[in-house]
Amino acid sequence: MIQNVGNHLRRGFASMFSNRTSRKSISHPESGDPPTMAEGEGYRNPTEVQMSQLVLPCHTNHRGELSIGQLLKWIDTTACLSAERHAGCPCVTASMDDIYFDHTISVGQVVNIKAKVNRAFNSSMEVGIQVVSEDLCSEKQWSVCKALATFVAHRELSKVKLKQVIPLTEEEKTEHGVAAERRRMRLVYADTIKDLLTHCVIQDDLDKDCSNMVPAEKTRVESVELVLPPHANHQGNTFGGQIMAWMENVATIAASRLCHAHPTLKAIEMFHFRGPSQVGDRLVLKAIVNNAFKHSMEVGVCVEAYRQEAETQRRHINSAFMTFVVLDKDDQPQKLPWIRPQPGEGERRYREASARKKIRLDRKYLVSCKQAEVALSVPWDPSNQVYLSYYNVSSLKTLMAKDNWVLSVEISEVRLYILEEDFLSFHLEMVVNVDAAQVFQLLSDLRRRPEWDKHYRSVELVQQVDEDDAIYHVISPALSGNTKPQDFVILASRRKPCDNGDPYVIALRSVTLPTHHETPEYQRGETLCSGFCLWREGDQMTKVSYYNQATPGFLNYVTTNVSGLSSEFYNTFKACESFLLDNRNDLAPSLQTL
Repeated sequence: MIQNVGNHLRRGFASMFSNRTSRKSISHPESGDPPTMAEGEGYRNPTEVQMSQLVLPCHTNHRGELSIGQLLKWIDTTACLSAERHAGCPCVTASMDDIYFDHTISVGQVVNIKAKVNRAFNSSMEVGIQVVSEDLCSEKQWSVCKALATFVAHRELSKVKLKQVIPLTEEEKTEHGVAAERRRMRLVYADTIKDLLTHCVIQDDLDKDCSNMVPAEKTRVESVELVLPPHANHQGNTFGGQIMAWMENVATIAASRLCHAHPTLKAIEMFHFRGPSQVGDRLVLKAIVNNAFKHSMEVGVCVEAYRQEAETQRRHINSAFMTFVVLDKDDQPQKLPWIRPQPGEGERRYREASARKKIRLDRKYLVSCKQAEVALSVPWDPSNQVYLSYYNVSSLKTLMAKDNWVLSVEISEVRLYILEEDFLSFHLEMVVNVDAAQVFQLLSDLRRRPEWDKHYRSVELVQQVDEDDAIYHVISPALSGNTKPQDFVILASRRKPCDNGDPYVIALRSVTLPTHHETPEYQRGETLCSGFCLWREGDQMTKVSYYNQATPGFLNYVTTNVSGLSSEFYNTFKACESFLLDNRNDLAPSLQTL
């Protein structure tokens, strides 16, 4: 069940199993019976809200392009209306995840914004937003950006308990499953920065030649805004989008003071609202260039609020970090002057900006890795472990949510499904008479896998990263056609259910470690996306599903089983069932935390 690396599977395999029956019951909705029409003509997500705005001169900057601040106001309004449609009560913006702006919008064009709730938790929900620009004359459309916002439902007299979102389409199932993982990542974001600064050496270049450096203090901006009724919602709370627009304004001024030109905002790193502000508040917005890299700069912005001039204690409302570039006439980024931070706090911000840049590059690299084009074992280090774990679990949940799985073989209630896309993927499924928490505990420790899976000859725990993530070195026998046994360095990420109806998840993918290089003794293999999803099916019953993306080096082995010429998959899964039944009573003390 581990595959060898190779080039991506060509579309020529797309007709191999086209006559088999599609599986439509793979999803596990949280509650109730979903409507029968999920993806047919006319279906629309019940939380979806659309906004279309014609860009007028009053919305634009000096270049005749839509200002990002105005766009942020429209994005926030659309997302808030979607959240309130689901919650049935007023909602406030809690945070906005990273936004990368891929395209500018000119005066006379139309901005189309679409927002829908991906998932609801107790009183908060994640809203996904897509922004597309449209040229009315040529009828061309461009993707401008995508965003994820978190909103909190708020009632004056009672505590809010949100109803669950029931995903119907493949896209909705994917976003619903991954939303829990994104929420987890948001909660540990601050710790990720601290760990990176603690364990990694940041090349800060503070000792370089100071003759061509701009003191950071020269870029400092402070501005005050009085919150008036037009800036607030029907509850009197300041619109999150309005605050974001004011932040973008002061950040642009700070960036301009470094480059003495008109900068372009390329990315925003997570707006996090720490508290509300109301009509009558004075908002003090502060911005400064934290660090300048060769072709980009990071500007830090914070917002504080107070009610009366006599108040000495200000409330911290929001913080964000914005990345700017300066474009030449060919839209290429220009070289920027270096920044000289102030001792103390300035140097801290300088180094943290370098850490955030590394995290952005790690995230962007992982997102851009198209598994249909290249197999990757991503390097493991403390700076990217949170994001590798996130994408490990998210990839498995995305594979699980696919709608076009096809039943290929069924033997004694063990079902083998296949999925033909860029890779040929397979999925084994059975129901066992063992509690889901026990199954999760037994299968998540890869050191026990050789007890039932002959494809795992030996397993060594290399590093216990944290409670949910571990790295293993696996030795596997040679598959047919290979003379050497294989070895794998695998990241195993496990997740308990976030809510009723969620599965237990054990996700596996290859990573590289400096302590475990390739050796002549073994052929180094890679697994891109594999693992288990475990659902409770009643008292002491669990549906066990195993997923795996097969690369060409593993193809012959997979197709032999898919075509019915071998029953090795069936025998391995039945051995797994016997292992679970034989060991289910050994775990009672350790199940208290599950």
